[in-house]
Amino acid sequence: MALPPLRRAVLVAAAAVLAGLVIAPPAAVAAPRPPHVQGTRTVPVYDYSNAIRESVWVTTRLDNDGDGVPDKVAVDLVRPREAAAGRVPVIMDASPYYQCCGRGNESELKEYAADGTVTKFPLFYDNYFVPRGYAFAAVDFNGTSRSTGCGDVGGREEIEGVKAVIDWLNGRGRAAYADGTPARATWTTGKVGMIGKSWDGSVANGVAATGVEGLETIVPISAISSWYDYYRDNGALYTTDGGPHWLSGYVNGRPEEVCQPVRDAILTDSDNATGSFNAFWAERNFVPDARKVKASVFVVHGINDGNVEPKHFAQWWDALAKNRVPRKIWLSQEGHVDPFDFRRSEWVETLHRWFDYWLQDLPNGIMREPMSTIERAPDVWVNEPTWPARGTFTLPVSLGAGDGTAGTLNLTPTRPGTAVSVVDDPTLRERTLVANPNTPIAGRQVFLSAPLPRDLRISGTTTISLRVRVDKPNTELSARLVDYGTATRVNYQGSGEGIRTLTTESCYGASSPTDDACYRDTAKDVVMSDAAVMTRGWVDAAHRDSLSHPTPLQPGRWYTVNFDLMAHDVVLPAGRVLGLVLTVSDTQYTVPTSTGATVQVDLGRSRLGLPVSLAPGATALAETAVAPTVSAVNVTVPSTKMDRDLNRIPIG
Repeated sequence: MALPPLRRAVLVAAAAVLAGLVIAPPAAVAAPRPPHVQGTRTVPVYDYSNAIRESVWVTTRLDNDGDGVPDKVAVDLVRPREAAAGRVPVIMDASPYYQCCGRGNESELKEYAADGTVTKFPLFYDNYFVPRGYAFAAVDFNGTSRSTGCGDVGGREEIEGVKAVIDWLNGRGRAAYADGTPARATWTTGKVGMIGKSWDGSVANGVAATGVEGLETIVPISAISSWYDYYRDNGALYTTDGGPHWLSGYVNGRPEEVCQPVRDAILTDSDNATGSFNAFWAERNFVPDARKVKASVFVVHGINDGNVEPKHFAQWWDALAKNRVPRKIWLSQEGHVDPFDFRRSEWVETLHRWFDYWLQDLPNGIMREPMSTIERAPDVWVNEPTWPARGTFTLPVSLGAGDGTAGTLNLTPTRPGTAVSVVDDPTLRERTLVANPNTPIAGRQVFLSAPLPRDLRISGTTTISLRVRVDKPNTELSARLVDYGTATRVNYQGSGEGIRTLTTESCYGASSPTDDACYRDTAKDVVMSDAAVMTRGWVDAAHRDSLSHPTPLQPGRWYTVNFDLMAHDVVLPAGRVLGLVLTVSDTQYTVPTSTGATVQVDLGRSRLGLPVSLAPGATALAETAVAPTVSAVNVTVPSTKMDRDLNRIPIG
């Protein structure tokens, strides 16, 4: 029997209400936060002394020691024991130095108990972050310490070995304890942040360039981005004896005979005889693979680093920017120094917030803050929205003949055909060639600006184009950009590369009976000087057109040679004088393949490309016909330990 319309309508409405009550999902209940998260930061709540400490060996897909067994990477781990911590992310420092050389300003090594249990980790990362709900992993490169395989210095073995650890942490790989029992990383979220200075940071760059899943962020400090550029500059050799074959042996933890064939192959393949770029170096160049990077990147570098030079961070940074990688950068006035030793409290706080954001998903706002932080003068830091400075462009600066003692830098092109000669003097040292620029010195040519009428910001990579005629089939060309003017400067070429180690200590994190969190304090090392070299660059003229295929010069013929100087960032105050110093071979920093040439430079067809910003002072190089008189009696110069003819060791 049909229902009356009114009753049918009431029943339909009631059914709709009832259906809504039945199918509506319950209100979402937020998952309880672990004890180490308070608000938007992690806090130290877990017992560091009682933390789980263990070692595992991760199996790789490689066998470069040729023993028929896959190479294994040793990983020493420390993590909270408390169940309330839940699954935790991992901070990782992969290094070749944990047993041979040590880490940090105090050269700390890993230490082990009699049963092989790791009892001490170098640096503060474990002490500080484990109580805050992180695990810390100290990874030994292949061929070092307790890992098998052989070190190949930036190559496939090194990168794939560390990548295998990240795969294992994300359930994609195999590992075992010392007794062979399988080890599974069920205690981690799989999120990994790599950090490290020098070689440690270099492998972080390389692993990020594989695009491995699970690597959420990297913090490369004074890190290499292309190993060719660590050992050579535009075909100019930095060393012949201390190349990657030597470095592989320096950190080797295997019996000598096991890895000697690998080192022999490295020596052959790196091609010291020509200084050319080839497949060996292409494998160790991470810059082209910046397009694969999925991790965020926090770059830290000294703009006066004479070991891992500023070109490494600059070319890596530019590639990351081109690929829109989330990033942040700190640039200091020091040399090859960890920020823990030049800006300790601010560094620990910033790093803490960085890892909390990327590894713990805490919305602390760090990515809304200025991208760039730069040390303008000793302990004077400024924040800026980007790097290089916004609005930077290349200002072409002409080279002029001047008054016969020093040439000029100005904006008016010199008349074509005006030439100067430089006769190579391989004995010249930087102290001599930079000092007293108005005094003629055989073997150099100096070009000076007028005193700057207002501040000048240089930000980025300076380029130079020289039109030259040479009386030999090959020669090296060297250039330095100099700041002439009295100032208190960071003594980056002193024994501490800009810092002094004090007798007092400060502590960051928790300690255990075998691993304390206290480190020697440091202070800025400064010097009053009348001039300082800002940036340098070299080129082997036979490599002028190609790094891979050198071609000799025909004596008497004119050639255009273009090359870059190291990246830099500086604000030169009004009244300073900008100088360009040209020399031929540089035996202090490089190992020239040819010396003794006479080089003519056509000033009218030579240029300096200066990266300046649109800030006041962008065109502050006043035109002048005669260079100003500059007396330099106290010049910041390199100490003997900075000479490039010594072995190159990227130790932090």
